[in-house]
Amino acid sequence: MAESELGVLSTRCLDRRIPDKQTLTHEVAAWEEYRNKHHAKADWQFTTADARIKLTLAALDIGLDVAW
Repeated sequence: MAESELGVLSTRCLDRRIPDKQTLTHEVAAWEEYRNKHHAKADWQFTTADARIKLTLAALDIGLDVAW
């Protein structure tokens, strides 16, 4: 979940050059307040079974022996 939130932060808040630490702190605090106020949630678009298939295929692509 934390990685997803960092991805959202980087694309919606940090998509430009921030001139100084004070501005960065202000931007992140405003983003965090908004996300908390609106009860941001993860919207998972796949099932556990689908995830296992995708992970198996990815593992096979890099040459791992997979036996779930």
